[in-house]
Amino acid sequence: MPHVALVPLTGFRVREAAMLELGMRLPGFRKRGEAIGQLPALGLLTLAGMLPEAWSCSYHPAAQVTEEVLEQIAETQPTLVAVSALTASVGEAYRLAREMKERGIPTVLGGLHATACPEEGEEWFDSVATGDGEPVWRELLWDASRGELKPRYTASAGVPEWTVPRFDLLGGEIPRWTLQTQRGCPLACEFCGASRLLGSFREKPVEKIREELSRIRKRDRTPLIELADDNTFAGEREWEEVFATFRKSGARWFTESDWRIGERPELLSQLASSGCVQILIGIESLVLRYPGMGKKQAELERILQAVEAIQEAGVAVNGCFIVGAEGETQKSLERLVEFLQGSPFAEVQVTLQTPFPGTGLYRKLKNENRLLPTRGWDHYTLFDVTYEPDRMSVEELELGFREVLGEVFGEGETNRRELIRRKILERNRKLRRREAR
Repeated sequence: MPHVALVPLTGFRVREAAMLELGMRLPGFRKRGEAIGQLPALGLLTLAGMLPEAWSCSYHPAAQVTEEVLEQIAETQPTLVAVSALTASVGEAYRLAREMKERGIPTVLGGLHATACPEEGEEWFDSVATGDGEPVWRELLWDASRGELKPRYTASAGVPEWTVPRFDLLGGEIPRWTLQTQRGCPLACEFCGASRLLGSFREKPVEKIREELSRIRKRDRTPLIELADDNTFAGEREWEEVFATFRKSGARWFTESDWRIGERPELLSQLASSGCVQILIGIESLVLRYPGMGKKQAELERILQAVEAIQEAGVAVNGCFIVGAEGETQKSLERLVEFLQGSPFAEVQVTLQTPFPGTGLYRKLKNENRLLPTRGWDHYTLFDVTYEPDRMSVEELELGFREVLGEVFGEGETNRRELIRRKILERNRKLRRREAR
């Protein structure tokens, strides 16, 4: 029986030593990192759900390629090793491919980085899959079973099959589950690769969402789910049936959206009762309006009013901010800290501008010769500087970023936001109890 070993290279990555030390000391920063590291790799689990009957599979999530991981994979005697990796972990993926090649085991790489840099992937892997994995998966497996892998498989445009992921491959207790209600985003923010690289914006049918929730609840009667959406609520679908599906499941869920949901009372009135407890909203930069943000562009005062409306509806807002955009200075970093210390957000996420391959931002900085040649893909973590800033030195931006994190994720600010979260959570519980009656 042919066998495929599925290897998602997962985990929260911080490369720079000073940042790593700082992160371990900041309770709020560490908490978010742990949450990200808990998320199952939805892409490969979905492909596992599409395996032909003749195939078996095994699942090997890993943050790093260790000898133990290599032996676990080799012991399955795989016909093929399928790897998914983000930019920061792709170096580990290339090491895995080298080790498998020495053992005579074919390999294939997929995901965002492989889609943006397929030629690079082909230098290490026997094959590279670009775009969505589902359209090429069965052909790829058929070719692997005959020892005839092509160097590249390119997904055609279209609607995915929306296969239910193989959640049964996950072992032990799962703190957070993942589920998609859509793929892509109708916006085209300059810094974002996820919204366009794998295809156009598509919404999953509600019956498929219902089926996935049912599978999750067979393992966990009260699941905590983080939606793997780029921008939930950005489409045109009617949400009443989706909300009812979540409400019936009893799940609590998180998602990512943009601030405009705060101006849609027909959605706000149903969020908390459906089990939504938090929404991550990209405010982005306070010094630059990125190209491609479309209707997401607005004055800060209007955005904050929307945030207040969302939290008044019983759903916490995690405000997401980018440090290091064009125009950033020491003064602007100080203003960001001052703003966040008085902000209403129940949580915040602060990362460095990162020019991921495939984005407009990457192309812009590359054309201007501002990408740092000494900092490879393992620096593309969202917490390491990878380019020459326009108004600060690299060292000044690194130091300034650490100072921002120290202020924003220190004990005092973390405790202040915790009090905000508790009040919102209590409001959420009251709304859910009212709905239950």
